[in-house]
Amino acid sequence: MIIKHSSMTTRFHAILGVALCTFTVETVLSAMPVEPRTPESAVTPVEKSRHTDFMRQIKAGHGDFDFVLIGDSITDGWPKKGADSYARFAPWKPLDLGVSGESTEEVLWRLLNGELDNIHPKVVMIMIGTNNIGHYGDEKPEWVAAGIKKIIETVRAKQPQAKILLLAIFPRAASPNDSLRQKNDQVNAMLPALADSKNVFFIDIGPKFLDPQGNLSKEIMPDLLHPNDQGYRIWIEAVRPKLEELMGSPLAPEPATTPTATPTPGTSSK
Repeated sequence: MIIKHSSMTTRFHAILGVALCTFTVETVLSAMPVEPRTPESAVTPVEKSRHTDFMRQIKAGHGDFDFVLIGDSITDGWPKKGADSYARFAPWKPLDLGVSGESTEEVLWRLLNGELDNIHPKVVMIMIGTNNIGHYGDEKPEWVAAGIKKIIETVRAKQPQAKILLLAIFPRAASPNDSLRQKNDQVNAMLPALADSKNVFFIDIGPKFLDPQGNLSKEIMPDLLHPNDQGYRIWIEAVRPKLEELMGSPLAPEPATTPTATPTPGTSSK
């Protein structure tokens, strides 16, 4: 029994040693600094995920998409968290190319590697950039704006017939004094210059999500970043007139169970 106990103890210590080594490696890796950002970071295409899925979707739909949405998790979440409002895009055969967590360079990689090929949309709506600011503490607003500019140029080159609706980055954090919100605001201040009002149009619908004091409510964005169903209904109503003008046709009507009044933001953040 003593020998058996000794053998089990030795095995236990060996397993524990491996676990401790693994923990140490993971801890060291997670503590390693992120590579510093440079002016080239936001405009240099980087591969991420979901690309293969999108390519299958485009092939399965025979490229028959009139309306394309490009963005990050905020765009990606619309069909799931705002299903009723997203369903209103149905007459336009939408293609949602939003991917959670992406920044401008990752979007660029996807667009340059097939996601804008073999389709012929009438309108492309773009909202991207908050992850550049949120993920990288050394990111400069002008670098983000340069990344957005590169995305617009890529869409124009690949889809010259399409009109582009560029949206300002949505507000984040409860207070207008939040540093990330302010950095996004600095990016947004540069975006009108990217529009020519002929092929590229710019709209800032951010104020629609805020109360008169500029506060963002969790009733609209529960984590103060991603819209819920109410937030997505605010979004679709804010862009509806311009999109219908550019598309030349109306959205589907609101579902009967959805309130007809335009949602309004709460007066305080919770």
